Amino acid sequence: MKRRELAGMAVAALLAPVQAQAQVPVPALQGYTENLPPLNYAGAAGTSGFSVELLRLMAGEVGLSLDIQVQPWIRAMRSAGEASNTVLFSLARLPEREALFQWVGPISERRIVIYRLKRRADIRFPGLEQLQGLQGLHGLRIGAVRESAAAKRLLALGLLPEVDIEWALDDASNLRKLLAGRMDLLVMLDWAAAWHLREHKLPFASVTEVAALDTSVSYWFGLHPHGDPAIRLRLQAALDRLKRDGRYAKLRTRYFD
Repeated sequence: MKRRELAGMAVAALLAPVQAQAQVPVPALQGYTENLPPLNYAGAAGTSGFSVELLRLMAGEVGLSLDIQVQPWIRAMRSAGEASNTVLFSLARLPEREALFQWVGPISERRIVIYRLKRRADIRFPGLEQLQGLQGLHGLRIGAVRESAAAKRLLALGLLPEVDIEWALDDASNLRKLLAGRMDLLVMLDWAAAWHLREHKLPFASVTEVAALDTSVSYWFGLHPHGDPAIRLRLQAALDRLKRDGRYAKLRTRYFD
């Protein structure tokens, strides 16, 4: 056999393991989220937000390929349940949801507030502690995103859908309804309210806080309950590293401070 042929066979033998390794599929994760800026949203440059960038960093740390789609919340929940390699976010970790996901987090704190427009000084909110003993809001209507944790809290307090609660698909449409006078009160994350008001070129002082609805839980990533548990462990370890080495704090500064 000629020397050139022998050399070619040797090179082929050396390359074979590399080629075989390259053909091994990289584990993939499909993310589903909603428009909830500044945590997650669809912007001019694509899917963005604090939670989105954080998840991308975590996936990169552990070698997971990642695709993220922004959908209305109800559709996002349905999509996340259709396959085992999915992650839904940003999720409030509620007791009734505990067994529905493999949890990775927390992502950030969550402060849900009830607002009125500053100019609506005529509104007299009775107070959360009185709601369960009242027949609704005495004619007032409060806006909430359907199927959200905040909406579930309002229902638990005894408010009636379509009577006391004005449903919205997302925070943006919720605020538009408040500004248009279609409802009297609004329930929203404090920094999300500030974000959406800026989108309307309005100061945060355009609204007045009347009550803090919920500050008891944080936001998390929710992996499919039947997904590989090792993926959850790897992503949690990656998040813990990002928090220890300062990259989490640096990312957070870009969005919250």
